[in-house]
Amino acid sequence: MTRSPLFRRKSVDRILNDARDKQDGATGLRQSLNVFDLTALGIAAVIGAGIFSTIGTAAASGGPAVSLLFLFTAVACGFSAMCYAEFASSIPISGSAYTYAYASFGELIAWIIGWDLIMEYAIGNIAVAISWSDYFTGFLGGIGVHVPSWLGTDYLTAARGYHQATLELMRGVHMADLPGALAEAYQAWISAPVIGGIRIIADVPAFGIVVFISVLVYIGIYETKVAGNIMVMLKVGVLLLIIGAGSFYIDPKNWSPFAPHGLSGVLKGVSAVFFAYIGFDAISTTAEECRNPRRDLPRAIILALLITTVLYILISLVLTGLVPYHQLAVGDPLAFAFERLHMTRLSGVIAISAVVAMASVLLVFQVGQPRIWMSMSRDGLLPPSFSKIHSRFRTPWFSTVVAGFLVAIPSLFMNLTEVTDLTSIGTLFAFILVSGGVLVLQKERKADTAREKPGFRVPYIDSRWTLPLLWIGVFLVYMWMNAPGTGQEKVGTVEQLNNRTIEQLNISTSAHWHISTLTHHLPIVLFLLFSAVITGLAVVRRLSLIPVLGLLTNLYLMAQLGVTNWMRFLVWLAVGLVIYFGYGRWHSRLR
Repeated sequence: MTRSPLFRRKSVDRILNDARDKQDGATGLRQSLNVFDLTALGIAAVIGAGIFSTIGTAAASGGPAVSLLFLFTAVACGFSAMCYAEFASSIPISGSAYTYAYASFGELIAWIIGWDLIMEYAIGNIAVAISWSDYFTGFLGGIGVHVPSWLGTDYLTAARGYHQATLELMRGVHMADLPGALAEAYQAWISAPVIGGIRIIADVPAFGIVVFISVLVYIGIYETKVAGNIMVMLKVGVLLLIIGAGSFYIDPKNWSPFAPHGLSGVLKGVSAVFFAYIGFDAISTTAEECRNPRRDLPRAIILALLITTVLYILISLVLTGLVPYHQLAVGDPLAFAFERLHMTRLSGVIAISAVVAMASVLLVFQVGQPRIWMSMSRDGLLPPSFSKIHSRFRTPWFSTVVAGFLVAIPSLFMNLTEVTDLTSIGTLFAFILVSGGVLVLQKERKADTAREKPGFRVPYIDSRWTLPLLWIGVFLVYMWMNAPGTGQEKVGTVEQLNNRTIEQLNISTSAHWHISTLTHHLPIVLFLLFSAVITGLAVVRRLSLIPVLGLLTNLYLMAQLGVTNWMRFLVWLAVGLVIYFGYGRWHSRLR
């Protein structure tokens, strides 16, 4: 049967040959990364905003049990990490999930995941740049250097803050009683200079750090790895200091109840916690700059995930042991915890390391995005300019410049807090395709054992018996986490009564209530349907357990992100399909 042109696949051999043809010794990417450098890049990408800010929100919702959420998310990522490791060993090309999808699912799916990664990296880095700016201006303010608020706030935040603050002031609220962020946005709006009737408000630090990082990435991979290694050693050292110093001040009473709001409370932080793990997959985009990618990439991906997981779990236990969980819903929970202990010097060190951590995340993603574009351009799905290599610096210079502008300009004026979950849903989608792609490769490998090549392979575990047992275990854990005595019924009594009252009021408008309830639960219903189908196929066809678990866990995490995020994600993919059918399909090298 003839394969549809939309799903024409590129063989592994052709992918490797095309990349080799595009990279002769004079103009190819410089190969200078070893396993230590790659692991450091992975740690640099993962340890950022998650450990310095969002961990507080997750802990406030889930209590000390958020440490289990970090473990669960790490396991979910671990299944995908092993699949990434197998692909990176088999196809050591810079396209990451895009190239892996091209080899296993075909061109259309490859384009979709490539377009998805553009969204993931760009939106993620804009959000990180804005967060970095907040930490940086706060740090400067702490040492007496004041940055005018209109130069450290984006236009959208200032405009919204001004209107909201004005309403509060009209209601009789005093300026001193406004929340700090709202007062700062109001001040930025009223103090900003006006030119031609337009207020000049821009987040200059966010723009500046993106430009600086982009220049560093443009200059070369060697300079990038040196900067990344230094930043990683600094922030890991600070985290070990936090764990060591904080362990002497832990009050075990703060760990009881362990899961105050039950499983539902723990899972409220799933988006924030997963966002903390995004980045280990970015290592695979540097495959063509590794000295020995088949050996070093799998090791680095798994090492980076293991190291960051241990750090996250220890930090979450120390943090919830230092401060009652319900007090941790602050923007800088680590600094807040040590300020309560009157350890202000360590709080200052944390602020510095947070600035470094954010910068390292920007560094890795600004490295990754241009290399994915380079791979898409080689295949004809993007214009040829995106695959041009600088003759001196041996980096994809045009893609690097475009990626810099794509992140730097929006970070000046926009606040993307409403769509940052798109970064998580985009990453989960990539993880799902990579996990599924390994199942496809394993099937083809069985049919063609003569062409088996050395490299990392996901260990085969038969799903027929293990997967049903795991489902039983999941059910028992769910029952235990929601059983009486976990603390949920004590802490949530008033809230539950209020929820019942609200529910009764909503039932009075039954049509609207049923529609909204169905919409709210639609993602989880779809997950249950898909998981039933996947489980059935896995049992009947005796599929490899680890990729199947990668599919199931990532599907579940996607289901937790809400209908609104799914709709935004589908809109973004629709825009990408318009571009593919307008350009990529007609310029593909497989056409």
